[in-house]
Amino acid sequence: MPLYRDDAIVLRTHKLGEADRIVTMLTRSHGKVRAVAKGVRRTTSRIGSRMEPFMLADVQLYEGRNLDIVSQVETKEPYARRICEDYRLFTAATAMVETVDALVDQEKEPALDHFKLLHGGLGALSRREHDAGLVLDSFLLRSLALAGYAPSFGECATCGAPGPHRAFAVAGGGATCESCRQPGSGAPAPEVFSLLSALIGGRWGEADSSDARHRREAAGLVAAYAQFHMERRVRSLVHVDRGDAVAR
Repeated sequence: MPLYRDDAIVLRTHKLGEADRIVTMLTRSHGKVRAVAKGVRRTTSRIGSRMEPFMLADVQLYEGRNLDIVSQVETKEPYARRICEDYRLFTAATAMVETVDALVDQEKEPALDHFKLLHGGLGALSRREHDAGLVLDSFLLRSLALAGYAPSFGECATCGAPGPHRAFAVAGGGATCESCRQPGSGAPAPEVFSLLSALIGGRWGEADSSDARHRREAAGLVAAYAQFHMERRVRSLVHVDRGDAVAR
């Protein structure tokens, strides 16, 4: 059987038989890969802890007929150990890996940009560089942009008229002018539009100094926009602990 190595981030695992697991990973060069990790549920397994969600590992695999087989694993970044110590970090990371798993729907197709984005997002969470909710919302917006669903927060998403605008249409692609405003559109505060623009643009100085009430409103819009354009419910989003984060 052909053998290959790759950097991989574990997205999820499922039990298989009495001691094995099916591991779904996002790899740097091979896209999404599903593989069997044999014996990892045994207490004597030396790779079980390296095959948990959020872990970044150097993985060696054999190509199988239906599922590949994990043969060697070396930890590169123990993100899971740091993230799982904090419930807010854990819930944010869970929503991130669920989103990537849904957006990268084809196995063995390169998804380097998604891999880099997830690598960076999990790293930011594990190092507590920013508020967990802000990291999650930035990740969701950028993931959607990579998938072709980038929202507009400046010019009108329908006619391209320059902003700022006051309406936000989830189904319409983001900010809309008064002429293009759709029934049921929201009317976020200008500060919310600024925060959303900062999150998708990576302007963390602006995002970190934002007010808690604007963060909550932005989070609701991001969740609605993501689930509408992904055409599925991100189940873990309802469990995300936003806390009562205030501006730093």
